[in-house]
Amino acid sequence: MSTQSDIRAAVIGATGYTGAELLRLLHGHPRFSIGYVAGHSTAGEPIAQVLPSFLGILDGVVEPFDAEAIAERADVAFCALPHGASAPSVDALRQKGLVVFDLSADFRLADLDVYAEWYGEHGAPHRHPERVYGLVELNREAIASADLVAVPGCYPTAAILALAPILEAGLAKPAGIVIDAKSGVSGAGRKPSPKTHLPEAAEGIRAYKVGSHRHTPEIDQELGRAAGTPLKVLFTPHLVPMTRGILITAYADAAEGATVESLTAAARERYAGSPSVVVLDPGQAPDTLWIRGSNRVHLGYALDQRSGKVIAMGTVDNLVKGAAGQAIQAANVRFDLPEGMGLEQPAAWP
Repeated sequence: MSTQSDIRAAVIGATGYTGAELLRLLHGHPRFSIGYVAGHSTAGEPIAQVLPSFLGILDGVVEPFDAEAIAERADVAFCALPHGASAPSVDALRQKGLVVFDLSADFRLADLDVYAEWYGEHGAPHRHPERVYGLVELNREAIASADLVAVPGCYPTAAILALAPILEAGLAKPAGIVIDAKSGVSGAGRKPSPKTHLPEAAEGIRAYKVGSHRHTPEIDQELGRAAGTPLKVLFTPHLVPMTRGILITAYADAAEGATVESLTAAARERYAGSPSVVVLDPGQAPDTLWIRGSNRVHLGYALDQRSGKVIAMGTVDNLVKGAAGQAIQAANVRFDLPEGMGLEQPAAWP
């Protein structure tokens, strides 16, 4: 249970895009305070030098990872480290008794054999039984008592939230689901590469990791739970010339009796009371601009009578609801705070 005192938070991997978004949201949160800012390559440098958006706002320097020092100054840790590198740090923090929200993929998959197939050897398999999948809208009760929360990926968040309610309601068939996804380039991280270099990214759209994207088994796992049967989706991501935002358009065979009205009603019933999810009226389609910089999710549904296909659409900001905001939303639930606390701000529009 929470008290009225601040809940001290550490951000590990704080100087990447996701880490910076965690700091931004935590700084404005009524109950969380920033107790430790950890980074590797930037350790010893002033926070505001590495992250100029914090000039005049956040003093101090980026510190190296030190689990014992972090435990002295924090109650909860948000780990924004790369896949594979995160698990050992999570293990060290859990040894010190901290509640940990891991934003890598290291604890998202329930089956370690599946993890090994897509990511390689796991860095802390003995911690695996502690993990809880951190998509609040589908897993509130488990998150409320969890000490190791696996924060979902950005693509899976949009895809799962759009498809789960209509699979649960039996309005879409689980076999043969196709997910077309598009993301802004910040999803590739802060480290530059030719694929995210402005002259090469600004004027084109490209598919990438076709048939091999690592978010695929996470989507399979959670949608299989929603459908009540194992399934395999066809997932293709695309890089689009914008900084942030994800839009997914998913196609599934409609079940008998499915209508646009029933699809919309199922989603609204499933997410009733959510501070984050908005289900649009029939005929409306989500737009990444409408959720940019916010922890909001916009969902929309259509039915193509000619082909018998359900069309489920969802959009999130990949750095907020797709990462940092999602982690804080889960932390609110874990520390018995209002779920939307510190995440109420609307999108930055236009």
